[in-house]
Amino acid sequence: MVIVIIRSVILYSIVIAALRLMGKKQLGELQPSELVTTMLISNIATLSLEEPSMPMILGVVPILMIVCIDVLMSGIMLKSVRFRKLVTGSPRVIISDGVIDQKELKNLRYTIDDVLESMRDSDIFDINEVRYAIVETTGKINFFKKNEGNSDPPSLIIKDGMLISEGLKKAGLGEKWLKGVLERKNTEQSKVFLLTASGDGSYTMILKERRSIKE
Repeated sequence: MVIVIIRSVILYSIVIAALRLMGKKQLGELQPSELVTTMLISNIATLSLEEPSMPMILGVVPILMIVCIDVLMSGIMLKSVRFRKLVTGSPRVIISDGVIDQKELKNLRYTIDDVLESMRDSDIFDINEVRYAIVETTGKINFFKKNEGNSDPPSLIIKDGMLISEGLKKAGLGEKWLKGVLERKNTEQSKVFLLTASGDGSYTMILKERRSIKE
């Protein structure tokens, strides 16, 4: 009995330290890879507790290995947009200008009941109030209501130095506008961490040096 208690305390401490090291968020906000990592660590820890005869090292080493793999993958995803998109996917628009994209819902395997439930969670009870709805990579649906201002939400133009052509087109802005913005701020696309813009040309730019510009 004493051995089980000691093993429980040790494994509990290791799992807590591992999750803190990985910087995990709430379970509902985990990316697919993060959820898999958390489940594996949980199962390994449970197995070590259920089998007192199993050497402690056989439970600790796999947990540490999984943590190392997760940290390595996180580092690669920070540097590679393609790899990050491959592992975590990308946000999907399921409602645009109040029109439901049924094909996108089918691709995501979402039913209208899923959408309505998410609406109620966001205190929206009439689908006619929704202007845009986006399914995040975590599976959560975010809504932009029609009465939240007259203009559309800002479009994502540059993310971590990468141009998002769809965002530029959606905002009704061209590459000439983008080139002008970069020239006025004496910077380059590769140095921009985040750039969002509205159809009227107003934008918010955050450089990789963590300086922000808003106009």
